[in-house]
Amino acid sequence: MDKNKDVDVVVIGAGVTGLVTAFLLTRKGLKVLLLEKSNRVGGQMRSIREDGFVFESGPNTGVVSNPEVVELFQMLQGCCSIENARKEAKVRLIWKNGAFHPLPSSLSTAVSTPLFTWNDKIRILFEPFRKKGDNPFESIGELTRRRLGQSFLDYAVDPFISGIYAGDPSKLVTRFALPKLYNLEQNYGSFIRGAIKKAGEPKSDRDKLPTKEVFSVPGGFESLATALAKEIKEENIRLSQEGISVQPVADGWETVLSASEERIHSRYVVSTAAAYDLPSILPFIEDKDMKPISSLHYAPVIQVGVGVVKADGHVPNAFGGLVPSREKQQMLGILFPSSCFSDRCPEGGGNLSFFIGGSKHPEYLSYTDEQLESLVKKSLSKMLGFPANYTPDKIKIFRHERAIPQYEADTEARLASIAGLEKQYSGLFLAGGIRDGIGMADRIKQATRIAEEIANLN
Repeated sequence: MDKNKDVDVVVIGAGVTGLVTAFLLTRKGLKVLLLEKSNRVGGQMRSIREDGFVFESGPNTGVVSNPEVVELFQMLQGCCSIENARKEAKVRLIWKNGAFHPLPSSLSTAVSTPLFTWNDKIRILFEPFRKKGDNPFESIGELTRRRLGQSFLDYAVDPFISGIYAGDPSKLVTRFALPKLYNLEQNYGSFIRGAIKKAGEPKSDRDKLPTKEVFSVPGGFESLATALAKEIKEENIRLSQEGISVQPVADGWETVLSASEERIHSRYVVSTAAAYDLPSILPFIEDKDMKPISSLHYAPVIQVGVGVVKADGHVPNAFGGLVPSREKQQMLGILFPSSCFSDRCPEGGGNLSFFIGGSKHPEYLSYTDEQLESLVKKSLSKMLGFPANYTPDKIKIFRHERAIPQYEADTEARLASIAGLEKQYSGLFLAGGIRDGIGMADRIKQATRIAEEIANLN
């Protein structure tokens, strides 16, 4: 094998960000090499298919929240399609006092819901008239309490944050973790007033592409990874590449693969690796610049996929049920994939995903499989009405010690360090979940931006 290779761009990490970046750069005519330390593409996107069930190890859904999502699937037409969740599965359930209750979706249900106190229901009418906040590091919890009230924090925002970040709203900084919400208040002075004004603003045809629909792909998200890899082409992807190391050289970048001692020269390097892997990948960066990045905290998550051959009406026709921290249960929440998407279970059956752990309860990582199965069985009975001691037909346990980046108070220092390094080292792009959001749509948008920037520089 030739120990030296020249490409235009080296992309490190074959998760969704790396795959989409490499795919778009390839379409733009650039020579790309995609490197991945594991033996498969997809990163967190992994779908287990067994006896008619489809279990996701990583993300179960995305949201069509920006045009880049729609445009990506338009480019993949014929090899991978988008599947929007069923309309009837839009219902979100919140656990309170021993039962699930629908999150309000209209004025009448907002008035009648038992989730929020009467004081806060009345208080929300005055939200447009409250003073705008002036603390750029205000947590999501502080912002919610100030503008909406404690019960909205306890029974709407807290479970919502558990569902997205598996995080603690008292630690996540609104400006970084929920920038759209932060900007509504800063730009319009109010969530309600801002939402009304934004809805009335003129939109271009491209701006109209986002539908806000929840989506997946037929067969699970691993199908998306497979389709992207096929378009990138096998010869442009290297798997099982432990020990990747990058160094700047006079005319670009040199990437060394320790296993084969191969040296790859490129004009650009895009790293989508996790924060904790960056010190070894980028050894030339001084500790004072790397530490604000590599110290990023990740929430641990255990996802338990449950398959039942006969659901007997026990799986709600809803998106999922979230469990507020205040309720002191052992679950973050339950998603109902078979209620949202087709072909996720045999006819008449059910497919559920239980989420355990998160930032507040990392101790669950030490639970044995038997202990986790016991928690799930108890929740099936208590929360969904399955018979006591019911044993599901399938149980799949997926442990993620470092699952979801937490955009906490140290985020500004991390972003400043990233910006400084990209300015100092021309052709280096630091991407992935370390910045720009954690959702599927965020990753696709970031990859699109980077690909366009490199194409314009080329």
